Parts: sequence; C-alpha cells; structure tokens
Amino acid sequence: MSDDGSLKGRRLVVVGAGSRTGRALAKAASAAGADLVLAGPDPRKLEWTAGELSGPSEVLALDIADEQSIADFAARAGRFDHLVSTAAIPANGPLAELDAADVRRAFAAKVIGPLLLAKHLAGQVSESGSFTFFSGVAAWRPAPGRTVMATTNGALAFLVQALAVEVAPVRVNAVSPGIVDTGSWDGLGADKEAFLRGVAARNPARRVGSPEDLVKAVLYAVDNPYVTGTVLHVDGGGRLV
Repeated sequence: MSDDGSLKGRRLVVVGAGSRTGRALAKAASAAGADLVLAGPDPRKLEWTAGELSGPSEVLALDIADEQSIADFAARAGRFDHLVSTAAIPANGPLAELDAADVRRAFAAKVIGPLLLAKHLAGQVSESGSFTFFSGVAAWRPAPGRTVMATTNGALAFLVQALAVEVAPVRVNAVSPGIVDTGSWDGLGADKEAFLRGVAARNPARRVGSPEDLVKAVLYAVDNPYVTGTVLHVDGGGRLV
C-alpha cells in the first residue's frame, strides 16, 4: 500500500478473481484505488468481476495448473506491486477412491502453481511488493475425506516460508481460511444452515467467516511491510477445537 494507507497507484494481480472471495478482494482493492489485473481460467467470470469495479482493470486468462499459461501470463502482465492467489482445485473424497490425476491437479493449483507464479513473476514485482496465497484450516484440522486438502494446504504453508527467503525483499505470505460462507457449502442444500450453525456453536469466535473477513486479512498482509513468511489464520479459532 502507499504511505497514506491506500492502494492508490498500486497494481494488484488477483488470481482467481472470478470466485466470490476473489471478486470481494478485487472490489475492495479497486475502491482503495488500485489498478487491477484480473486473472483466471474463465474470462466470463473475470469480465463479471471487472464490471463491478470502481476503477481500472485488465482481464488476462490464466490456468494456474499449466506452466506455459503462467509464463504467457507473466509476459503480458508487466510489472506490478502485489499478487494474491485464491486458486484451488479440491480433490476430496475417501482415500480408497482418490484419482491420481485429480490429486495432481490439486497439488498443481495449491502448491506447484504458487511456486511457478513466483518463478515467472518474482522479477516483475516492485521491491516493496508481495505475494499472498491461500492455505486452509484443513492443514491443521485434518479429517477423513480431506487428506489431499490437508496436505496441499500444509505444503503451501511451508512453501511461503521458503519463498519469503528466496525472493526477498519481496514478501510472501498466506491466508488460511476456516469455514467461510463463500458459496462453497451451497451444495449441502437444505442442510447448509444447520451445518453453519453447528460450526459457529463449536468455534471460539462463535460465528462462521465471510469473504470480507478474508479480504481484511489479505489487505493486512499486503499493507504490513514487516510481515513475510507468515500464515494468517482467519478461522475463528476453528483449528484449536
């Protein structure tokens, strides 16, 4: 951020800008004065996000699971100040039913993708800039059927430490959401509300998260020049119980 605490004049890349969380982040950053680069695999969703922004934006296609796509994106993106990636491709299910190709794509999105983003883009980040990636509470609270999610999120938590050393002084951090009502639980149908109430009852914060909670954490990671190699837990204490 600039000295006045805003993003005015800063160029922010949002990978996954077509998701609900990515869209909320893009809107907040745009309102704070940032120029946005909206990246993701679905141009229609990116254009939807662009249409909701108050400031300038550019839409660029990016498949985080494909290194050539990342390299092509780097060639088009130019210099920027901060990159945030919300990208994930889950591979959930019982261990005996996991498909190896799905597991590889999960690692490609959550671990290899961030590594390759840093590889191809670290030289284009301003010296005071940063990368922020998304981990998740499953790494600290594994559960049956979530083995791949727990492993990829845990690997990312260690990756940001290694990258923070390798690409310094560019900062590298992660945000680790808990149970957040981003729409990902809508598949529960009529059971969704009961599930979220149960989560809130067990959670030390006595609530579930919102996309806005995640946006606040991302903007903190972007803003604070003395935070790097850190995982910010935005889970209401869910990893503790």
